[in-house]
Amino acid sequence: MAILNYNHLRYFWAVAHEGNLTRTAERLNVSQSALSTQIHKLEHQLGHNLFERRGKQLVLTEAGRIALDHADSIFATGEELLDTLKESGSAARQVLRVGALSTLSRNFQVAFLRPILGRADVEVILRSGGLADLYQALEALRLDVVLVNQAPARDSVTPWISHAIAEQRVSLVGTPDRVGNGGELRDLLEQHPIILPSLDTGVRTGFDALADRLEVRPQIAAEVDDMAMMRLMAREGIGLAVVPPIVVRDELANGRLVEANQLPGVSETFYAVTLARRFPNPLVRELLRAHQETEPAA
Repeated sequence: MAILNYNHLRYFWAVAHEGNLTRTAERLNVSQSALSTQIHKLEHQLGHNLFERRGKQLVLTEAGRIALDHADSIFATGEELLDTLKESGSAARQVLRVGALSTLSRNFQVAFLRPILGRADVEVILRSGGLADLYQALEALRLDVVLVNQAPARDSVTPWISHAIAEQRVSLVGTPDRVGNGGELRDLLEQHPIILPSLDTGVRTGFDALADRLEVRPQIAAEVDDMAMMRLMAREGIGLAVVPPIVVRDELANGRLVEANQLPGVSETFYAVTLARRFPNPLVRELLRAHQETEPAA
């Protein structure tokens, strides 16, 4: 059985990320011809060209993209091995790499991380983005945990583990002037424009079902996939926002917004998604235990 030459793979990995043979050779302090030879040997072993040249740039072929995905995982695993198994002194700092859906409530993210925030021995690296990029980074071990509001589909190839860590009730929220003395839920939905999350969210699905049961067709002021924008629109009095109260916690506390009514049967579940790993980051386990010991919000 042929054995993969990891030196060749590392040279390919470096060039693939740099996109330029000359600059990579200079950075690695090797000759350009030697670097090119190593990559050709890897291509010969794999039986596929990994790059094609377009002008002065090297562009990955389809086989090259597949090889790069595997190389990212291999070298990320190597870094994880060193971080996990090396002897740590008392002053060693632990690093937690967290990904969060870009539209996710910032208040929720802080609440999840609060047990370790500010600790002298912990550094938190927080990245936001779309689901595809976050799950790709998690699979490549560049992230330890991903925070989302919808559990990903799981299969035998990609064993995601979805930890439900909080379930928040959802309410109609608006300015004191708009809400006034409140009122029955049906009246609020009929009399005020409504700021809704986008159609692909669980909250929107629950709201649409509730409106159907109440036989009301609310006037939609806006459909927004960004919780920060929903907060802003609600503060500006554009309409009543359909949000979990945690999203507007500060505004509710200082009176800029008030809760007009709860939406029965509508809730948002937050998940911490991890990957089955032999050496999981112990900080993730610590956070999950902390939230299991805390009563979930109703």
